[in-house]
Amino acid sequence: MQNRLIILGAIVLAALYVVFSSIYIVDEREQAIVMRFGQITDVRTEPGIYFKVPTDVVDSVQIIEDRLLRYDIANMRVQVSGNAFYQVDAFLTYRISDARLFRERATGQLSVAEDRIGASLDSALREVYGLREFNAALSEQRAQMMQEVRDLIRPDLARLGIDVVDVRILRTDLDADVSATTFERMRAERLAEAALLRARGQEQAQSLRAIADRQSVEIVAAATRDAEIIRGTGDAERNRLFAAAYGQNPEFFEFYRSMQAYITALPGTGTTMVLSPDSAFFSYFGSDGTLPEAAANLAAPIQPTAAPLTAPISNEPALDGLGIEETTAPSMTLEDGSELTPTVGTEVPAPAEAPAEGSVPSATPSPVETPAPAQ
Repeated sequence: MQNRLIILGAIVLAALYVVFSSIYIVDEREQAIVMRFGQITDVRTEPGIYFKVPTDVVDSVQIIEDRLLRYDIANMRVQVSGNAFYQVDAFLTYRISDARLFRERATGQLSVAEDRIGASLDSALREVYGLREFNAALSEQRAQMMQEVRDLIRPDLARLGIDVVDVRILRTDLDADVSATTFERMRAERLAEAALLRARGQEQAQSLRAIADRQSVEIVAAATRDAEIIRGTGDAERNRLFAAAYGQNPEFFEFYRSMQAYITALPGTGTTMVLSPDSAFFSYFGSDGTLPEAAANLAAPIQPTAAPLTAPISNEPALDGLGIEETTAPSMTLEDGSELTPTVGTEVPAPAEAPAEGSVPSATPSPVETPAPAQ
């Protein structure tokens, strides 16, 4: 009885082994290669349950990935045209499109295929970067470069049964030595540009300052000229008026001037003056307080005629023919697009206006402004 149970158990185990060894399952992420004595007999790409000859002695099954796979390459040092170097990170996405060819050419092993993928990607990146100038890798040509790398790799990897889906460049940085050199060059360029802008600004500032100084000198010179002319005209008018008043009554004029001299010389500050009573300065002190008799016959008053208080009009240059008025005023374009143009001050300011006809000139002095008292 016991022997029968052992035999029955052995038969059941053998049956289970035969059943399970003849079944293989393919899911949606895989594809299967069926081989008989090492020769490929079938390739299963659809998911499901399949049967083969029991045991792996006759038929064997190799599972191949059917998903989208990725291969990364990092810190790759590539050289561009001009002997500059970049540090590049990139990756490649691929799919096994022909399982039979993949088994025949790469033994169905991803490690073998990725060695070939890495070599091809490295070679393609170096070729594409080597055809570009230094700035091209950092410009809008990057998308075109990735497409060129993909097109270069595809024919080579297609012979392994691999279809390259896409190639992406993740990072393109300057090499450490090149980065330092590039930074110094860019810094020198910016410093040169700043110095040029500063020099232009100083040039414009000096030009504007020279024009302003010139205008200031011209305006002050013209104002001084007009002031001297007006002052001289006023002094002449004052002297003429005094001469006319003296001609009306010389004795009263002498008395008035003496009174003004007393006010000026004896202001009541405690100053002691020792003079002879017979001196001309005290000629009116001994008159017992009587005023001199008024003149019986007064001459007709002389009507003052004001001299014109105007500066002469001249066609000469503002600064005595120095030719400054011919200087071209510089202009400066501001950041908002407007132009800053300095005023040109070569025009002589308008002279003082002449008083209206028949009016009394304002230059007539008060009695306090008279000259020293008559002797």
